[in-house]
Amino acid sequence: MRRPPIIAVMGHVDHGKTTLLDHIRKTNLASREAGGITQTIGAYEIEVQPKGEPKSRDGEANRGIPRQMPQKITFIDTPGHEAFSNMRAHGANIADLAILVVAADDGVKPQTKEALETILKSKTPYIVAISKIDKNNADIEKTKNDLLQLGVFLEGYGGNISYHLISAKTGEGVNELLDLILLATELENLEIDNAAVSGVIITSRMDPRRGILSGVILKNGILKVGQYIATASASGKIRSIETSVGEKANEIQPSSPALIIGFDRIPDVGEEFAAGDENAVAEFAKLASMREKAAVGPAAVSPEGQEILNVILKADETASLESLKNLILKLPLGLTVKIIDQNVGDLTENDVKRAINTNSAIIGFKMKMDRAAANLASTQKAMIIESPIIYELETALKEYAKKIVPKELRRLEVLAVFGDAKGKERVVGGKVILGPVKNQESFEIWQDKKLIGRGKIKNLQSQHKDAAQVETGVEAGLLVESDEPIKVGHNLLFVNPV
Repeated sequence: MRRPPIIAVMGHVDHGKTTLLDHIRKTNLASREAGGITQTIGAYEIEVQPKGEPKSRDGEANRGIPRQMPQKITFIDTPGHEAFSNMRAHGANIADLAILVVAADDGVKPQTKEALETILKSKTPYIVAISKIDKNNADIEKTKNDLLQLGVFLEGYGGNISYHLISAKTGEGVNELLDLILLATELENLEIDNAAVSGVIITSRMDPRRGILSGVILKNGILKVGQYIATASASGKIRSIETSVGEKANEIQPSSPALIIGFDRIPDVGEEFAAGDENAVAEFAKLASMREKAAVGPAAVSPEGQEILNVILKADETASLESLKNLILKLPLGLTVKIIDQNVGDLTENDVKRAINTNSAIIGFKMKMDRAAANLASTQKAMIIESPIIYELETALKEYAKKIVPKELRRLEVLAVFGDAKGKERVVGGKVILGPVKNQESFEIWQDKKLIGRGKIKNLQSQHKDAAQVETGVEAGLLVESDEPIKVGHNLLFVNPV
């Protein structure tokens, strides 16, 4: 028995992915999105009338001609911002076909390349949709050439990658794209194994009133209320199922997206699940957990000598939390980030207390805060950085890092040591790498990123004359007093502010 296709829509931010699905679903989700971009994975099931359906003027099939049945398609709307690369990977891995959306007025962009890499890595078949062809500055030929440079060889351009020109705004080409999707997926062997109930977690979050809500896509079998369900990280019994349009259901069919309630803890986004009788599900959970532990590699080593920033991460759901974590670990902040805690839900007074006790900053993505937490954070001056828009959060984090990353210390590199030491005094020569260096200053002696001693300038000279200070890039002679011998190659660091 065949199942409907699951399609992942991928591409650069603001290239029209959600607008395309809006047109297909006749909704207006994009205008309600914070920042106008999709910030969590959504899955939507639609029905498509096959091409060539014979209809009368009132929309009914012509008499005497058998009416073809509408065909279902499930779309996974994957976010476009680079911080969601891990979520996109989950999306591509559960899809039967991917649509790479590229805007004709913008061409290939960084997330276009990243989306293509995700598609190719997952070995998912794909087609291309060249969008926004209604724009005055649309350049279809340039977009095709951009794709050619990316290694995407379209039909008619030396390759066999199918493509279609569309305008999600006007609807031009959208029906033809749907026909192309159905045609392309007919070639795939989308068979159902009714004996095994399995699928993938695509979203998961804690709702204060309803409990843990998990968005799933079913790949095999029939998912029913009352079945036991488990992933590598969570398990439970299904108490409720809702379809992608919010209707209650006792069961769902393969390829269908749904919202389920029943996990005893929040499962990780992207995890596979199994459902059925208690014993079989428990065995699946055990094996999945063993595979997950075996796949975990050694912990990353923090860069030596960098300032450490302790953070507590908060988000509205696991997909958002995963994206926030990816953003934090990828950003070039100039310091080492240590995640003290990470969880979903509202920011509470306990979260603020932990941040204060561990000297941590709270980083929140689409996070809500209760009154007690807000009051405590205000009185204790707790650092909270939060935004419902990922790129605004990225900017705020970079600005915060600039304030706490220590500026480079003033430094002199020792190039020569003159004569024999007289007690603790000696004469050295060097170049000021970052100045100014002032007479009578104290300094630290560093060798290979290690502090080995301390000292003080007794006399400072430049060009054989006494000097009050020597600027960056200028060589200097110093009579110093130190508790350790100074050698060529040592660095003298001046820790006091100028």
